[in-house]
Order: sequence, then C-alpha cells, then structure tokens
Amino acid sequence: MTDTEAMVRAVALAYRGWGRTAPNPMVGAVLLRDGEVIGEGWHADFGGPHAEVAALAAAGDARGATCVVTLEPCAHHGKTPPCVDALLEAGVSRVVVAVRDPHPVARGGVERLRAAGVDVSVGIGREEAATLNAPFLWGTVRPARPFVAVKVATSLDGFIADAAGRSRWISGPDARAYVHWLRAGYDAIGVGRRTAEHDDPELTVRGEVVPRRTPTRVIFAATGPIEPRLTVVRTARSVPTVVVAPTERASAYERELAPCGVRTIAADDFDASLRALRAEGIESLLIEGGGTLVGHLLDADLVDRLYWIQAPLRLGRGVAAFGASRAVQLGEAPRWTIVERRALGDDTLLVADRELCLPEL
Repeated sequence: MTDTEAMVRAVALAYRGWGRTAPNPMVGAVLLRDGEVIGEGWHADFGGPHAEVAALAAAGDARGATCVVTLEPCAHHGKTPPCVDALLEAGVSRVVVAVRDPHPVARGGVERLRAAGVDVSVGIGREEAATLNAPFLWGTVRPARPFVAVKVATSLDGFIADAAGRSRWISGPDARAYVHWLRAGYDAIGVGRRTAEHDDPELTVRGEVVPRRTPTRVIFAATGPIEPRLTVVRTARSVPTVVVAPTERASAYERELAPCGVRTIAADDFDASLRALRAEGIESLLIEGGGTLVGHLLDADLVDRLYWIQAPLRLGRGVAAFGASRAVQLGEAPRWTIVERRALGDDTLLVADRELCLPEL
C-alpha cells in the first residue's frame, strides 16, 4: 500500500467518528511497515483515544513503521496525552500528515517529531482531509460564526416542492437516510419560519448514527406566527429549540414561546444571527430550507457548503430551491469546489464548498 492509498483509507476511517467527536476533529490513522498495514484507528468519541493511539494499540509493535494520519498529531495535553509522545515512544520512524492543525494550542506536532529525528511529510490527501474537517478548520481560523451548510433536495428542474407546495417526497429513501446521517454531524439544524409552519418538520436525527449531542433546532423568523401546535415547539423541552428574530419581534416570540421551552435570540441581520448562534456554542449549522432563507444566505456569501440532492423527476413549476437571488454576471460568478459526487439510490448527490480551508504546509 502506498502513502496515498493509506491516506485514502485514513480519511475513510476518520468518517467513522461522524457525529461523535465534535468540537474536536475527526481523524484517521494507518500504520504501515514495508507497504503492509500493521494497524489502523480513528478518533471514535470526544474525550476518547485519538486515531494515532488507537492505531498503535492495534499494531502492538510499531517500531520503524510509518504513520499516515489525516491531521497533524497533537502536541499538547488535553483530555488525552499528546499523540506526538505516543508516536515517539512507539518508535515510529516516519509520519505522513495530510493537513496541519491550525489550532494554536494543539499544533506543533510536526516540529516536535522532526526535532526528534522522525521523517515527516505534509500534504498528501490535503484537500480530502480539509473537506473532512471543514467545520473544525474554519471554526479555528474564523471563529466568529458557525460553518454553514445548506441541504436541498430538488427535482431535475430545481424545485423543492410542486406548485401546490407538496415536497414529500421528492427524494427517495436512500437520500432521506443520508440526510439523517448528515444531521448527526452538525451542531444545529435550521429552517425558515414559513418552512416550519408549512412542513411541520421534526428536524431530529433518526438514523444509524446517534450523535454525541442532540442538534439544536433553529427557526429563522422575521415576521409571522410560530404556532404552539408545531412539532418543534411541542417537543422543545426535550430537543433544544431556538428562534432567531429581529429585535423588534424577539420579545413577542419570547413571550409566546418561552412557556413551551423555546429560547429566542434577537439579531437584526443574518450575519448578526450567525454570530449570536456561535456565541451560543453552535460551531456548525445545517440549513434545510426554505428557498427564501437559502437565497438570502447565498446572497450574503454566508454559505460554506452545499449538499444538493437531485431526484430524477421534472415538476415544470413549483417552489424554487434558492429563492429570488440577486443576479450575478457570468464573468463575476464565484466557482465552487466540487468535493463529492455520488448516487443515493435513484437520486444524485452533489457536494460543493465555497472555499476549502487549507492550512499552510
């Protein structure tokens, strides 16, 4: 197995920590000796053994081995001892790192390993590893607001509902199962008030992955009622639920919904809303509609990632996925980076990032 092949494996292992490691990153590690895998591991749970330590335990004897890891080994004492110390004690002779750790406390592992005589190379699988941990990386270098992702499920012609507003179900069962997996990896799930009113979604995780922390439900409301009959209101005492509203409306929502367990945050624009959510400890936010909210966030350049599920059907007319966005001339239109394409049953998934966060080598 080559270093590149081992890094592909390490990234796949890291994803096994989806929904379980935040606010720490997901990390995978593979130990090689003469091109053969002698141990592998991943960071399975927040506060538990890191990927390198798990791989070393699986290997037993790692003297002279190469450690291929998706993120720079930590060099500090946190909930666990430094991974650098474990690698040095095990006698690893070479370390291959995909991405440097930008965290000011954890970084420095590369320098410590090199100072101890370990051969270290950085950069193999860099883009894939950056995609894996985009919320963590952006949260470190841009801590003022959460990492914002948008999920849409549309027809071939870009509608999230038919002309009568019916959206269940545009996508198939495989895509819906994927969305529950996706939700497990985000701190919060957000919708606009009209989507909450019309669709009455639960906005909960009901898939195979049980998240370490239940995602907070966020309703963005500018005007109009939020009825106590809605599922997100009726269940707010068991699932954290927040309404974000302009200052002039926030007190009314607070008065109406606080008895149901819903909290209200006052913020007068989307940038302020995101900063307020970040101050509440929300580091990643998955927006699931509707089209107006998504369009406004895109126009404000506040979307970091797009998950687009396209179903093989045509509606002709309906509810547009991206609302009435402002026009951009072709030569000025930003090009996003495609980070994944694959089938979800009969549907197609496209994942695009506005910009990759790539720490310096």
